[in-house]
Amino acid sequence: MRIVIAGGHGRIALRLERLLAARGYEVAGIIRDLEQGDDLREAGAEPVLCDLESATVEHVAGILQGADVAVFAAGAGPGSGVERKHTVDRGAAVLFADAAERARVSRFLMVSSMGADAHHEGDEVFDVYLRAKGEADDHVRTRLGLEWTVLRPGSLLDDAGTGQVRLEARTGRGAVPRDDVAAVLAELVETPATAGLTLELVSGATPVGVAVKAVAGN
Repeated sequence: MRIVIAGGHGRIALRLERLLAARGYEVAGIIRDLEQGDDLREAGAEPVLCDLESATVEHVAGILQGADVAVFAAGAGPGSGVERKHTVDRGAAVLFADAAERARVSRFLMVSSMGADAHHEGDEVFDVYLRAKGEADDHVRTRLGLEWTVLRPGSLLDDAGTGQVRLEARTGRGAVPRDDVAAVLAELVETPATAGLTLELVSGATPVGVAVKAVAGN
């Protein structure tokens, strides 16, 4: 199985690449900076240079040719302004989904955010971010060629993962280590029965594998 991850040098993506490579998958991560390539190779992933803010759908579809799964884990980052919330958190996600559909990559995982809502009100940068993520999620859910799953983690922590989560359509507010987000994504890659679900994720008391199987109806 070949898996292509947008935002390949992100803190969730690098963790996910290590997990997937350890399971024997062929993993590629899209990056903007060649200097990040060594970190991806250390994680077991092939670095692919592409700026999703300026790339065309055709170019990204070419990168995705032959992939079995596409994962959008890119983000403008907490220090970015309003403009990049539109160009990365919304624009790059829309582009990546359209490219995946064009390349006939049926399985698509979207790393979103708890509270993402295209109709969220407010003028602060974080409000714009939540609207941008919500708009991107809505777009992904309209792509008929994608077997999509939208994952909406709570506040992200760099604490060591516990392997224990709460994964439901609605969890309520909470936090979750990036380790556990990556672990859930790795399970979602292997659980196509979660297609069509939008899931919230926080720390909890259920082992990751059990939690994913539960939402998949297994």
